[in-house]
Amino acid sequence: MAAMESLETLVAHIQAFTKPEELSQLQSLLKQSDEALRLQSTNLPPLLSQLDPSKHSLGFLYLLDAYLCSSITREQVGDFLPSIAEFLKVCSAHQIRLASDKFIAVCRCFKDQVMRQQTPIQGIAPLRSAVHKLQVLPEHLTTLHSDFLQLCLLAKCYKAGLSVLESDIFEAENPRDLFLFFYYGGMIYIGLKRFGKALECLQNVVTSPMANLNAIAIEAYKKYILVSLIHSGQVPSFPKYTSATAQRNLKNYAQVYHDLIAVYGTGTHSEIEACIQQNIERFQADNNLGLAKQVLSSLYKRNIQRLTQTYLTLSLQDISNSVQLNGPKEAELHVLHMIQDGEIHATINQRDGMVIFHEDPEEYKTCEMVNHIDFSITRLMALSKKLSAINEQMSCDPAYLNKIGRERTRYELDDFDSVPHKFL
Repeated sequence: MAAMESLETLVAHIQAFTKPEELSQLQSLLKQSDEALRLQSTNLPPLLSQLDPSKHSLGFLYLLDAYLCSSITREQVGDFLPSIAEFLKVCSAHQIRLASDKFIAVCRCFKDQVMRQQTPIQGIAPLRSAVHKLQVLPEHLTTLHSDFLQLCLLAKCYKAGLSVLESDIFEAENPRDLFLFFYYGGMIYIGLKRFGKALECLQNVVTSPMANLNAIAIEAYKKYILVSLIHSGQVPSFPKYTSATAQRNLKNYAQVYHDLIAVYGTGTHSEIEACIQQNIERFQADNNLGLAKQVLSSLYKRNIQRLTQTYLTLSLQDISNSVQLNGPKEAELHVLHMIQDGEIHATINQRDGMVIFHEDPEEYKTCEMVNHIDFSITRLMALSKKLSAINEQMSCDPAYLNKIGRERTRYELDDFDSVPHKFL
């Protein structure tokens, strides 16, 4: 009875301390009561109903975290999902940041539960709200970004993930968050068939600094190879800034994929198909069989694109023969899809069965193109300004200066003498 009265008193304090200047006092009180809340977790649901999650967000969070961390059943957590979802949508960003570790724990519990129920779509809107509320600045990567993107992938709501993917990220709390964010981001862009953006994300994973190879980088590298072949027909070399760890070891975990690169270079459809069939179990185990089949399909597009560089007019039958398709109808279908996707510029004369190839009609003078260029320039200027600020901040950081000072070699007078002593 005394314990229940103590909880009622705590709830009364939560309801009373609502002003910004009172939050630090309330937080101190909640920290002192944290153990008691966990011991009395079974009594917390009725007390939560007495609190307004939008006004009493900090107190509501402490009580909710204590309840979810207790030994309750999955069914009890499931029954509480609507309350958690509502809290994530309406809670005060300022208040929940005072106990961000508890907020993250509640969000993770919520995500795990909707995944167990196989209803990830129910978690997308609440978790998106949680990400934005936990962010201090738009360029700040939180630990919840990857959880949100994972739900978007599982629900196949790829466009929902763009709400965080299209923001420039400059700050991350830990490397794993960064790896997962770009890995899941790459998969979302793959789902949207935006292979150029997918390559950017996957390359960010593969080329990120790493002392030791990790599983995320290995899986990203496999997809990076397949997407590169689909997008451009070749896999570029590692950039110079790629870590030595990645350059030395990644290939050892993706030999099957390197075999596919070698076969793709020959341009023979039957050989590529045989390579995929020979390693089909490996591609299935990596969940990359669908991408591997798209690599095979991309060869048709690549060969049709080569024809546009040689011919002005070509029959559908000739296209079919050149790229090894099963007749004019299949050739027409491929050409139509490529025209719709803007991959080639052509006109099909169905009466004669002829394809007339055209030059790129883009003259870069439409309002839409001018706005696109203006947006790109503005974005680059903002990025340049941000990089200059980071560079200035680092150059004044005592820890950085001390490290550079220890590692810098000591220069002697001879190092600056352009004339060797033997010629003096």
